Amino acid sequence: MFRHVIPIGRIFGISIDLDYSWFLIVGLLAWILAVSYYPVAFPGAGRLEYWAMGALTAVMLFVSVLIHELGHSVVAQRYGLSVPRITLFLFGGVSQIAAEPPNAAAEFWIAIVGPLVSFALAALFWELEPLFTGSPPWFAVVKYLALLNLVLGIFNLIPGFPLDGGRVLRAIIWRITHAYKRATVAAAVTGRFFGFALIFLGVWEVLTGALLSGLWIGFIGWYLESAAGSQLQWELMRSLVGDHKVLDAMSRDFPLVSGDTSLQELVEQFILPKGNRYFVVSGPSGPLGFITLASAHNVSRAAWPATTASQVMIPFEKLDTVRPETPLWDALEKMGRDGVNQMPVMDGNGIVGVLSRDDILHYLRVIKALAS
Repeated sequence: MFRHVIPIGRIFGISIDLDYSWFLIVGLLAWILAVSYYPVAFPGAGRLEYWAMGALTAVMLFVSVLIHELGHSVVAQRYGLSVPRITLFLFGGVSQIAAEPPNAAAEFWIAIVGPLVSFALAALFWELEPLFTGSPPWFAVVKYLALLNLVLGIFNLIPGFPLDGGRVLRAIIWRITHAYKRATVAAAVTGRFFGFALIFLGVWEVLTGALLSGLWIGFIGWYLESAAGSQLQWELMRSLVGDHKVLDAMSRDFPLVSGDTSLQELVEQFILPKGNRYFVVSGPSGPLGFITLASAHNVSRAAWPATTASQVMIPFEKLDTVRPETPLWDALEKMGRDGVNQMPVMDGNGIVGVLSRDDILHYLRVIKALAS
């Protein structure tokens, strides 16, 4: 989850982030409601009131999505899984669960609770409708939120990955076959089918004159197909990695520079001519820390000649590190969660190698070539 987000707080220890695309969809939804839905739901009001109710409804929809995702996250925490953050974005929200569920039952309950929460919210807003019959604007808001949460729950039950219904399907197949990989592939293939079906439906809508809804349906279909395809590629990579360890793929010949090397020298002598993207910084007592290209980016170019590698390095004790015997797949997942491209490989108190994404990809290409 790459970081084009705005942190807005924490709930149950989970960071809540807004992706920049969230503002686009909230604005679009507010506009649609202000010019089409609310003028019909309660005619005679002013444009400003329609826009205010549209914006409120759009924000409340994403509050509902957040509660939906919190349902997933709280159940995941009950199963001992870490949930670092929830991100609200263009297509709704996503909970970043740090690891795969330990068994099919955990997968089922983590997945199914989201739609159940949405159905509960739909029922709550439906029960609130009689309280607002005397106020047409608020009655329209509550009625629309009941409908949206009902649709959200039903849509998420579509049995295709990455939707909740796809994860429920994966849990059922996993429980029957006791094969996690087979279950994941089946759910992802089903997800691609529904993605293509939505793309076809969207194109049909556009051709029959419903331009806006057709584009939106097609866009959702594209997202589902892409996400399901990515999951299939991820499973292929996982099968290639197998039981290999970090020591199989790590680079033992890592670039080493002295701590008194200036950033200017680093760029001119190592980065530009040799293409190095990271360095291990050494001192009189041995390796001290790690420095990457981002370290140079965070220092103004004018200060490069007077800034040494030891001044901007990150000491090993403050870094995410990995051990040589760690399963390679666990290391790859950790790099993905932490958003890092390289990790020092530590054995005891000393560095024995560096594991980078390039190292892993190169190793997988070799494994695939040997297998074929």
